[in-house]
Amino acid sequence: MVSIKQDYSLATDGTVDLESWLYGIGKRQPVLNLAKIRDVCELSEQAAKKAGSTDGLVHRSYRTGLEIADILCDLRVNEDGIKAGIIYRAVRENQITLHHVRNQCGDQVAELVEGVLRMAAISNVKFGDRKPVLGQRKDQLEQARRMLVAVVDDVRVALIKLAERTVAIRANKNNDHDGQIRLAREVLEIYAPLAHRLGIGHLKWELEDLAFRYLEPLAYKRIANLLDEKRIVRQEYIERIIRELDYHLHKVNVHARLEGRAKHICSIWKKMRSKGIAFSEVYDVRAIRLLVDHQDDCYRALGVVHNLWRNIPHEFDDYIATPKENNYRSLHTAVIGPEGKVLEVQIRTEAMHQEAEFGVCSHWQYKTPEGKEKSSVYETRVEWLRRIIDWQVDLNNDPVLAKEILNDVTMDRVYIYTPEGHVIDMTPGATPVDFAYRVHTDVGHRCCGAKVNSRVVPLNTRLKSGDQVEIITGDVINPRREWLYEHLGYVSTSKARTKIKSWFGQREKQKNIDEGKKLLLEELEHMGIERLDFGQLAERTGMSSSTELFYSIGVGDVAVVDIVEQAVVMMELDVREHQPTFDVVQNKQVVSGLGNMDHVISDCCKPVPGDSIVGVIDDNSVVNVHLQDCLQALHADVYGRLIRLDWQAELSATFPVSIEVTAYDRSGLLYDITGIFMHENTNVISIYTVPNKPENTIILKMDIEVARLNRLLRTLEKIGQLPNVINARRSISS
Repeated sequence: MVSIKQDYSLATDGTVDLESWLYGIGKRQPVLNLAKIRDVCELSEQAAKKAGSTDGLVHRSYRTGLEIADILCDLRVNEDGIKAGIIYRAVRENQITLHHVRNQCGDQVAELVEGVLRMAAISNVKFGDRKPVLGQRKDQLEQARRMLVAVVDDVRVALIKLAERTVAIRANKNNDHDGQIRLAREVLEIYAPLAHRLGIGHLKWELEDLAFRYLEPLAYKRIANLLDEKRIVRQEYIERIIRELDYHLHKVNVHARLEGRAKHICSIWKKMRSKGIAFSEVYDVRAIRLLVDHQDDCYRALGVVHNLWRNIPHEFDDYIATPKENNYRSLHTAVIGPEGKVLEVQIRTEAMHQEAEFGVCSHWQYKTPEGKEKSSVYETRVEWLRRIIDWQVDLNNDPVLAKEILNDVTMDRVYIYTPEGHVIDMTPGATPVDFAYRVHTDVGHRCCGAKVNSRVVPLNTRLKSGDQVEIITGDVINPRREWLYEHLGYVSTSKARTKIKSWFGQREKQKNIDEGKKLLLEELEHMGIERLDFGQLAERTGMSSSTELFYSIGVGDVAVVDIVEQAVVMMELDVREHQPTFDVVQNKQVVSGLGNMDHVISDCCKPVPGDSIVGVIDDNSVVNVHLQDCLQALHADVYGRLIRLDWQAELSATFPVSIEVTAYDRSGLLYDITGIFMHENTNVISIYTVPNKPENTIILKMDIEVARLNRLLRTLEKIGQLPNVINARRSISS
């Protein structure tokens, strides 16, 4: 039968007698500092009263906190966990801030509360529809379980949430009908399996029975009535069995504590349905449990039972030799007892019983006073908690699907949830922009900001599992073109990138042309290129006109970095003209794949380090190095004179350029700039400064080495975003 919540000592005005309550948990856990527990209780009570309670009764969040703490005390959760349980509902109901909890109760308590708040997202998964769309409910359950795997790092977080849901289902009669059904489904499909996986048997049975009462009220009442009808007869029968068995156990010197086992209505119903049997054929309606001192005594007691009564074939399970995955250990047998009645017998040691009832909590061991290691059993349990996804096997009997889900989890998906509590899985590296397009294309197009865990963050922030993301949308559809720039990191998913490019592609052509031209001019300015023949540049890049070039950039068909690279080559700002040492380098083996043949860089396409290249062997056995898509190279391929080439690896950082940074002078400016160089693995050859005291500005001129122009553009972009920097651009050497 279901458990009944503890009777709190109430004063005449309906408030809790706190001292009486503290005395009760102090007896159960003498190590608790009751003064500190009292402080947290008073903090929760004050928060509840400030929330607007005017009738003299304690607000429900305060009472709920004490009920949660009672359950946690039975689960042997430590002091910080009990404090977190007391204050959690006050935080969830916005009666007190997490920051206040951190200041008043410490980091440990605040982190536990924050973890439970993340798990609360599961409570918001829509369990209310009786007939969900095909496949929708299954997806919701999978996402909810994945979310648990992603956010639970401390087992105490799961225990607090279990206790909170237990308190909630005990008070379910106070909800309306839809609320009762929604909560019951959530408990049966999420939290009862969690209790089972953690091995906390007594909570698992209570949660199942309470949920079953609301989901199948007629079946619940029918089985409860059948149990009640013969309760006295059955109890007398069990007492007679216990006396007889105790007598025979003493004869073989086996000391045992014998008791009748609780009858769980939901379990009985499941057996009746799965086996297609009547109530009278359910074996564990009459059941006893033997608790002995040693493991050997389990098997000796089993021999006594089987000698007294004939065992039923195929109804014996040895979970001691082969424990269940949650480490449950016991001997189960069913026998034909006196009067020909079926009797179930469970045999285990006291330690095994503690394991069966309290699971992970039976091994609860906190850090030593020196902050040393936890028990190996506890650490194993925490690791095992992360494999909760195996619920799919228990609930749906679908091991193939469970394996697929487990594989998905090992692929390092991240699990994000919306303010409404819907869980969304994404690839690692996803940003708020990716999230916005995952929610809906229109949300992505209107995205103008984002909050992660209630704090405004940059749109290129990388999201992590457990984050709650709220997208701030504007009235006007206005995606930003810089979201497509890979080096800025706004977008990592192909879906978001495709949607953004599609939007730009559907706009008016002239607007795309104008924006493409503006974008190219801005990037050319970074490179110090102020005048350029765009018609010639278009021809060089395979475009029919400058208009086509601008349009291609505007709609995102070509990367502006690639066009800028071609412009640099065309303006002869690359390494061949400005670095006289490059001719010397050319005479060395700068290209791999040549064997012992000589090579020259072709004049038709003029490849530079970083380009994809091939070689064409001429009649003198000299290899002409071409761009991979050069027409001459493609023509040579017909005659079989083409060879595959690559640049030598050591050339990856030998592109010397000069840059110029203009900024308002401040302390630490040069330090910040050189920090960017270090992060980008950029070698600095020289630096000198030109101060302008009257205007309090400074020009920093630097010679650096980069591997590719897109690396240079990224470096200049980052420098340009530093505080006080006016602009950062490539300069033309004199």
